[in-house]
Amino acid sequence: MSNFLSAYSIQSWLESCPQGYLMDTEYGHEPGEKEPDFNLDNDIMREDALRTTTQLVLGERCALAASSGLINCAPDYESKHFLATQTLDEARHVEIFTQRMYDLGVKKEDLESTLTHYGNANLVKFAEVLLEKVDKKDFIAGVVGQNIVLEGMAFSVFEMLKAVNENSNKKFAHVLAGTIADERRHVGFGENRIGSLITQYPERKPEIEQMQKDMTYHMLATFADAFSEREETYEEARKITGADANDEGVIWHGADLSVLEPKDMENVLADTVLKEFKTRLGRIGLDYQSPARPKAA
Repeated sequence: MSNFLSAYSIQSWLESCPQGYLMDTEYGHEPGEKEPDFNLDNDIMREDALRTTTQLVLGERCALAASSGLINCAPDYESKHFLATQTLDEARHVEIFTQRMYDLGVKKEDLESTLTHYGNANLVKFAEVLLEKVDKKDFIAGVVGQNIVLEGMAFSVFEMLKAVNENSNKKFAHVLAGTIADERRHVGFGENRIGSLITQYPERKPEIEQMQKDMTYHMLATFADAFSEREETYEEARKITGADANDEGVIWHGADLSVLEPKDMENVLADTVLKEFKTRLGRIGLDYQSPARPKAA
């Protein structure tokens, strides 16, 4: 427990996050960085950026609700303290991605209607499965759903987005770098805290594994929808950034994202997330449950 106390304490969070990799940033990026002109002046690229960022806002709103809701049902103060820091992390994520919506030209009074317009229905269902467990004050299922499934998905999505934007959009890549560092810490907490509780309450495994299966289905359906909507954007992005930004390729998990078609990118992302799920669930004593592979709506 001593390692747990030191690694996930508020003091550790202060030193690594606000006093560490977020020092001197504004909304997660370096001061003065702006969205590239092609995301502001090109209607196809702007709509794609809005659609992508909408899913990030909605996902982080779910994470904020889950982490804050789990504090009072946590069985020990060490977990409460960590979840308090995670709640602030998630609130920051909501804020920085919401700010990106504003940077892309969305007016504050239009934010909610824009999120509704671009929001993916399967992502909403994904969140509902998790928040049902949180509302029932189910700490074990809630942390598995939040810190293993949701955060594990977010970690890989952010990594892929960062790789794609590293050369063409430094502002967004820097925002993503900070969120990746946060998610790495959140996933670590889930693995280190829940394994002993699964061992203590083995009768909970079937129910929690069913939750994982349901969340995974909606996650894969979200991916299918998202990449099916990128055909036009993909071609436009190659015209705008391909020649300059991707001379050396965009290599992520052994694949060159700069030359893949959207469906192939979807497969790389889904396979990466599922591989991580299986590994992390195995570490805490759960068996990964494979859902049906959904198709785009």
